[in-house]
Amino acid sequence: MQLSFLEDENTSSSASTWWAELLRVLKVDPGTAWPDRFGTALRQWYAQQAFPPVRTLSLFSGGGGLDIAFHDAGFDVVEMVEIDPRYIETLRKNFAAKSTVNCTDIHDFVPDDSLQVDFIIGGPPCQTFSAAGRRAAGVAGTDDPRGTLFQEYIRLLSRLQPEGFLFENVYGITGAQNGKAWQTIQAAFKAAGYNIFFRVLDAADYGVPQHRERLFIVGLKTGEFLFPYPTHGPDSPVQQAYYSAGEAVKGADITHAPQGIGGRYGHLLNDIPPGLNYSFYTKEMGHPNPVFSWRSKFSDFLYKADPERPVRTIKAQGGQYTGPFSWDNQPFTLSELKRLQTFPDSYEIIGGRQVCIEQIGNSVPPQLGRMLALSILDQVIGVQLPFQMRYLPHNKISGFRQRKRALTEIYAIKAKKAIDTLVHRNSFAHTTTPMNTSPQVSTRFLGKNFSWTNSRMPASSEFGVTFGSDDSVWSIAVNQPSYISTQPKGIACCMELLLMPLIS
Repeated sequence: MQLSFLEDENTSSSASTWWAELLRVLKVDPGTAWPDRFGTALRQWYAQQAFPPVRTLSLFSGGGGLDIAFHDAGFDVVEMVEIDPRYIETLRKNFAAKSTVNCTDIHDFVPDDSLQVDFIIGGPPCQTFSAAGRRAAGVAGTDDPRGTLFQEYIRLLSRLQPEGFLFENVYGITGAQNGKAWQTIQAAFKAAGYNIFFRVLDAADYGVPQHRERLFIVGLKTGEFLFPYPTHGPDSPVQQAYYSAGEAVKGADITHAPQGIGGRYGHLLNDIPPGLNYSFYTKEMGHPNPVFSWRSKFSDFLYKADPERPVRTIKAQGGQYTGPFSWDNQPFTLSELKRLQTFPDSYEIIGGRQVCIEQIGNSVPPQLGRMLALSILDQVIGVQLPFQMRYLPHNKISGFRQRKRALTEIYAIKAKKAIDTLVHRNSFAHTTTPMNTSPQVSTRFLGKNFSWTNSRMPASSEFGVTFGSDDSVWSIAVNQPSYISTQPKGIACCMELLLMPLIS
């Protein structure tokens, strides 16, 4: 059933209670870890119905976030396609009994002639359009081989002709190459026979304890589509409180919690108030002994989560000082990160810590995915849901961008209070430490358009990067891999700016 709010969001008496009604119908307790119970209850309800299966193909499946969501909503994910064998282990562990899991390059994936699907889900890798990718390698957009993976998506749409699809990517895709890439993508979907409906959504608005802005595109052969109304936050009908990070991780497994972060800057984390990052140690924030220049680092550098709010976006890639860090001044455990991304506790993510973080950080949070899947069931598949869904009019403007700017002022006040307290106690952390590190080795790839990434691309050249430091200077060398161990020093001045994203 489809209802959309007009200018007055409370024109219907049921409008203000639709989220509470949804939880009531599914018998979900909204306490800690409620997204797990929501997914289980939704899956159980669908299994009791006599609806025909919605056969679905998952592309660029990654760690399986969208697949969890659509499976819970009753979609039959019959096949998955993922190129990374490390992520495949996770998919096979959790979905092998339900789906055919293909470990293959999307360019090489040719569906069996017998494959028939009603829907396609997935989004290609987003580094070429992301904020981090733009800062590290420039905006290559569709000129980067990774930026043309959507063409493989189009190829499979044209071949399989599903009723519709859900495509997810970073919102930077709309501005890459001055909008040229976005125009190309829209035209390609339309040429394949699909009308597209798109919107940037913040995951926190849908019950995820994390602010994560992503572009979602729903393509349909026929009909219209409206995106679901927020269930949480100031844009929700009754301004339902966000699901906070502190509530989300309560009771999560902390058996193997990492202790501290070490290194040159690790000790600085202790004094940073929850919600702030390295900028606490800048003169602009009023710190009497500034360590960093304003806007000299990524926003997640030494970022300490605020237990009373959703965390900032969890990144798939990062360094020693990449947050979010716990308000207990240590990295979150993998169990806690799963909670912050709304992965079920029972879902097993395979691999070492960094590989698991990659899978979590690259995924669509399942709770956001569930709300989108319900909207598709209702509007596209025609399933009669046991509750009313509420939808955003096309012209409704969300307020999360304005709230993000307001937070800057809130945290500036918080920083001042923390600094005043430290001054009163005379308990500032030492802001300088000897800077001796043993040489570290990393591999990077130089693309034909001079992009500098940690992923191999067609026609890219591999380089070994060795870097270390003493009390006064960074030493950085860039060599062919065979020379890494024999030439630990080298290019320092001329490569410093190019390599800054690797060490900051």
